[in-house]
Amino acid sequence: MLGFAVTRLLFERFPDFSEGRMTRIRADLVSRAGCAAAARELGLDAQLAARGESRVAPDELERLVASPKVLAAMFEAAVAAVYLHHGFEVAQAAIVAAFLPRLDYALTNPVDHKTELQEVLARLGRQVTYAVLETEGPAHERLFTCAALIDGEQFGVGTGRSKKDAEQIAAEEALGRLGADGLLDPAP
Repeated sequence: MLGFAVTRLLFERFPDFSEGRMTRIRADLVSRAGCAAAARELGLDAQLAARGESRVAPDELERLVASPKVLAAMFEAAVAAVYLHHGFEVAQAAIVAAFLPRLDYALTNPVDHKTELQEVLARLGRQVTYAVLETEGPAHERLFTCAALIDGEQFGVGTGRSKKDAEQIAAEEALGRLGADGLLDPAP
């Protein structure tokens, strides 16, 4: 439902955008980070903190309140509750209202470096793969270090709390290196 509501918003506002551009913007908006940001803007993190105060150990509660995964899940549950109680039209309006503040940012600041790198490399006839270089920390607080390998050569390295985050950082670094090496088109 989130994806549909945001896709409809994009299609109605930007009918001339390519399918690929709309897909990237939608993916950014309804991503875990996007849903977690919407949850924070709605104050769901404060609600969780207030309701969990007497039920959960303080350090565990702090971890839960800061977790993008937990906040995104809370946002999705809130949207489902609105849908079940009020129907699709009201839920769609709530979704649009929640994501509208992030739309301008998503339009001007693409954050999907992996897709951007893949598209650049496709134009150059090259390919990227990702490799996990290191995993550290306990299961609930892992840190991953990943490398972006272009035709087997390491072009970027990133560290993050998930493989996806580490790969995004590695892709961003690889894009920077490709630009520094003069391999990127001046204008896409």
